[in-house]
Amino acid sequence: MKGLRIESVVPGSIAHEMGLAAGDLLLKVNGHGLRDIIDYSFQTSGEEELLLEVSKPDHEIWELEIEREQDQPLGLVFAAPDPARCRNNCVFCFVHQLPKGLRKPLYVKDEDYRLSFLNGNYVTLANLKPAELKRIVSQRLSPLYISVHSTDPALRELLLGKQGLPPILGQLRELVNARIILHTQVVLCPGLNDGQELERTVSDLAALYPAVQSLAVVPLGLTRHRLHLPLLRAVDNDYAREFISRWETRAMKLNKRLGQPFLFLADEFYLKAALPFPPLKTYGDLPQIENGVGMVPLFLRDAGRTLRTARKLGSYRVTVVTGVSAYGFVADFLKELGNKTGVDIVLVAVENRLFGESVTVSGLVAGNDIAAELAGKEIGQALLLPDVMIKEGEGLFLDDVSLEELGQRLGCRVVVFDATPQGCYRAIKALSRSAK
Repeated sequence: MKGLRIESVVPGSIAHEMGLAAGDLLLKVNGHGLRDIIDYSFQTSGEEELLLEVSKPDHEIWELEIEREQDQPLGLVFAAPDPARCRNNCVFCFVHQLPKGLRKPLYVKDEDYRLSFLNGNYVTLANLKPAELKRIVSQRLSPLYISVHSTDPALRELLLGKQGLPPILGQLRELVNARIILHTQVVLCPGLNDGQELERTVSDLAALYPAVQSLAVVPLGLTRHRLHLPLLRAVDNDYAREFISRWETRAMKLNKRLGQPFLFLADEFYLKAALPFPPLKTYGDLPQIENGVGMVPLFLRDAGRTLRTARKLGSYRVTVVTGVSAYGFVADFLKELGNKTGVDIVLVAVENRLFGESVTVSGLVAGNDIAAELAGKEIGQALLLPDVMIKEGEGLFLDDVSLEELGQRLGCRVVVFDATPQGCYRAIKALSRSAK
């Protein structure tokens, strides 16, 4: 029986009062069948009168007539849809570079326009069926996040490792004509889609503004597990400096011509080049922050605000861990925070032994690497970890090491904090009570 399985019901909600419960199957809304939570949202949006058809666990069918204020939530919670699998073979695919022994979901490549709409996941549109494109248009699934990589058809097929792809510009124009808002990205592979090829791609996408609202250029990620894969050149310090010198000014001119920030260079370029970041205001409303664009400038602004309100907490020691690339600006903040609070804050940059030293971001630090880095060192009151290192809701690192196991191995208390300056300060402040 097709429908949406109810995962939970919000207490006191309309659905709760109507007797709906976890495990019930929602079959139809106003006579329309439901494929996923997008259909549910589409059929219930703006409707004040609803007719729900529900199958209970004993297969009894209920029909419920509901009157509500416009867009008042029903209180139903559904699981996210199982992602459609990616059938591309991208030359830079990070999943292909993973070692054995990680969490199983990490080996799943998804390519699902629904998750692009719901969660901001990037998709290539290479596997999009005509019926799916029609659904995007008819249900106005906007915004979407599109991995373009190149607008040249032949080069794009090379990058995606797949032949016979529909021309990306044709797909984008169809979405643009339907007034779907798009955010785009290019994963930059030196010697392949940079130089004149990048200029072509930027120009083609800028021509579709304002429907294409942003374009982020991010460097490819290479691990030490690239066995039997195409030889690719890494974005090293020299390349990053040259790239910024060429493209930062061009981005500023393009943004000025379009009237708002459009072209963004990923933070990783500036970290590798050891160059100052542009002012935070040049990132607009941070449309690409989940793509690693503008996170550091935002951190620096929030660090200043946190330091202005920090107060004395006491005299005790804590250890904070971070990835190698974040060490410099995080160290500056924690030094000042230590001076303001009186707490001895020791920052440790964890070298990535799992993926290789070229992978330096905090979100890919593994539990075993932290244990190896801190073995035999004095931790202090607690070990503080930014939450980007942990699988949400599971308390596990990428290598399946749990927080409990890490604490046992190091013989210390482990505290996870929101990966912001204020989140770090709150965690240290909370420890001051137990330090007294």
